[in-house]
Parts: sequence; C-alpha cells; structure tokens
Amino acid sequence: MTRAQRFSKRLFDFSLALVLLPLLLPLMAVLVVVLALCQGRPWLHVQERMKSPSRRFRMWKFRTMVPDPGDHGVSGGHKAARITPLGRVLRRTRADELPQIWNVLRGDMSFVGPRPPLPDVVARFPDLYEKVLVSPPGVTGLATLRFHAREARIMADCSDPAQAQEVYDRRCVPVKARLDLIYLRRASRRFDLMLIWQTLRGGIA
Repeated sequence: MTRAQRFSKRLFDFSLALVLLPLLLPLMAVLVVVLALCQGRPWLHVQERMKSPSRRFRMWKFRTMVPDPGDHGVSGGHKAARITPLGRVLRRTRADELPQIWNVLRGDMSFVGPRPPLPDVVARFPDLYEKVLVSPPGVTGLATLRFHAREARIMADCSDPAQAQEVYDRRCVPVKARLDLIYLRRASRRFDLMLIWQTLRGGIA
C-alpha cells in the first residue's frame, strides 16, 4: 500500500467516523446503561493489539466476559464459560465492536482491513505480519467476513490456553493471512464499501 493510498484511506476513515459518531453515540450510551445494570463495571474491555509489526495500540470493546486478571492469549472454548448472557448478544450482533470508532478516529484502525493481531501472535509470525500489516488493521475485513464463524467453531473445542494457541497458529493464522493478503491485492474504496455493506447486512460467514 503506497503512502498516497494510506492517506486516502485515512481521510475516508476519519470522514466516515465523523459522520457516524452522532448516530452511534446515543446507541453506545444506551449500551453503557444496559451493561451497568446487567454486568456492572468495567463496561469496556481494553486489550493491546498491533497496528504494525512493531507498534502496539489499545483496542476498545464493550466487555462481554467475566473479568479475569490472568486472562491472556487467543480465545477458545476454555473461555466460553466466562461469556455473559448479554455478552453473547453483543458478540452475535458485533455491537461489542462499537467503541472501536474511537480507535478509527485516533488513527489506530481503519474501518476495513486485517483484524489487529495480538502481540504474541505477531511475535510468533513476524515475517507473515510484516506483509499483512502493510494495511492498517480494520474493524471488519475480508478475513472477518469469510472466516469468523468458522474460526469460532474451530476454537470452540480448545480446552486450555496451550491447545488454543496451537490450534489458532496451525489452523487459523494461515487462512486469515491468506484472506488478508487477497484483500491487500484488491484494496480500493469500492471494495472497502462493499465489505462495510456486507458487514452491516450481517454477512459474516
């Protein structure tokens, strides 16, 4: 992705975020009230992710799980019991991702791109993510739309952190990276709008 393409993408993201913000703020305010009543604090889950092979950022989501200070690594079946009833609804509708509009405004993320990986995943696959993170990470993207549901099914059978890491590295990382690299080859404003539209229509397979 050239510098001009990155600038154009950033301008589009910032402009769209400003347009969407007045619409999303009331919805997010309602969700904060519902979260406070049903789950208590904290309302947000903040996690370190990578926006380039060497640069971290703090990604925001509405909290969907019972907090665990020792939580780390990719999510698998071993974490399923911690998902709250409200959290399941937020995850199914992807409403838990709404706070990421602040990440978009800050320039940490784009609306469309590879999902931002965990630091330890990038550390295990540095050469691969050197290619994938040429594009800013996205709230949605080709890999999210085409592989998210299958990834959830694959990871659901993992019973502990070690198994989750092994399965994720072996069965998920290569597929997601391949889709992310296809996105990079096809990246355009029109393609981004198509992926955003498919996400809004609930087209995550």
